[in-house]
Amino acid sequence: MWYRVGRALGLALLGALLALAAVVLALRWIDPPTSAFMLTARLEALFSGQHDYRTEYQWVSLEQISPQAAIAVIAAEDQQFPFHAGFDFKSIREAVRAHERGGKLRGASTITQQVAKNLFLWSGRSFVRKGLEAMLTIMIETMWPKERILEVYLNIVQFGRGVYGVEAAARHFFHESAARLTRQQSALLAVVLPNPLRLKVDAPSSYVLAQRDWTLKQMADLGGPAYLREIEPP
Repeated sequence: MWYRVGRALGLALLGALLALAAVVLALRWIDPPTSAFMLTARLEALFSGQHDYRTEYQWVSLEQISPQAAIAVIAAEDQQFPFHAGFDFKSIREAVRAHERGGKLRGASTITQQVAKNLFLWSGRSFVRKGLEAMLTIMIETMWPKERILEVYLNIVQFGRGVYGVEAAARHFFHESAARLTRQQSALLAVVLPNPLRLKVDAPSSYVLAQRDWTLKQMADLGGPAYLREIEPP
């Protein structure tokens, strides 16, 4: 009896994993109409009586997004993105060591991990969620090219209350399309990503402005001399 139960559970788990893998693979080509984070926020607003809440979300291709926005999120969030396979173990070690020295425990999530979490999972910390996030991260890195991961991230990440994706953020905060974002605007958007409900694009604190300036320097370092020639006036 127990053998049959175990076998049935094993087959059910395998079926669920294969179905999840099929969804991840399909999203390599299909643009997601929403995300788990968007749906969760909408439900929370509904049940808490926030009748003014609405989701701003408009998908655009990577070619329709300013290169400044792409390099800004890499500079601010995950500078090893082009090189790692989903996990930045160096940053994880540095975060743990800083915590051991008495510092606040900070996140070391990569862009790929954030795509996995935002697209499929929920906020909060638990071993179950982190385990699912790790599994989805491996699937995404295996099945998607880096350009697709960056494209999905830029389109689903949250920039403010109800504002998801760089196109919606550009129009909401700057009344421009994502294709026309400047490097200063891109850096400002990128630095609110760790906590877009507390860090404000339209009312930046001194901390946000300092982080924006740091990100601008990182963008220049990542881009090199050719990047500087492109963005600086003659």
